[in-house]
Amino acid sequence: MGQLIKADMRDLAAESRQYLTFTLGGEQFAVGTLCVKEIIEYGQVTAIPMMPPSIRGVINLRGAVVPVIDLGARFGGPVTAVGRRTCIVILEVQHAEGRQVLGVVVDAVNEVLEIAPADIEPPPAFGTHIRTDFILGMGKVGGRFVILLDIGRVLSVDELADLASAAQHADEQP
Repeated sequence: MGQLIKADMRDLAAESRQYLTFTLGGEQFAVGTLCVKEIIEYGQVTAIPMMPPSIRGVINLRGAVVPVIDLGARFGGPVTAVGRRTCIVILEVQHAEGRQVLGVVVDAVNEVLEIAPADIEPPPAFGTHIRTDFILGMGKVGGRFVILLDIGRVLSVDELADLASAAQHADEQP
């Protein structure tokens, strides 16, 4: 019986996985659909004083306060300009204390793709403008690459809290 379970687990690992793809700063990114709760139109975001640029603020999502992260700024680039197709992707991220619901600002949501493990290359050691520990791999789709994000690392609650604390201390300096 144990052998059957192990074989089933290997089959699951070899199956294609679904990813939500989106555009940010002219590049294609993707996150696993299992962590995506919903996609909403960019609307009223309430700014929070003394936060780093990567933390846009919070939104009211059916009575729940949801932090909104600007992925462009999180990756070290400029704050994402809001356009006609700008969306907030609502994600559920697992961390040590449990699950956290967060929103991320993206230029546009594209589509859901199935990517087989054989079509995923390891993250490059150089050549990207984002930290390599944020990248799970590079998905090959139709002759182009899509950057597969490790959303748990990108949206690390502890690291975001450290950024907010650092921004607050910088504002307090004379």
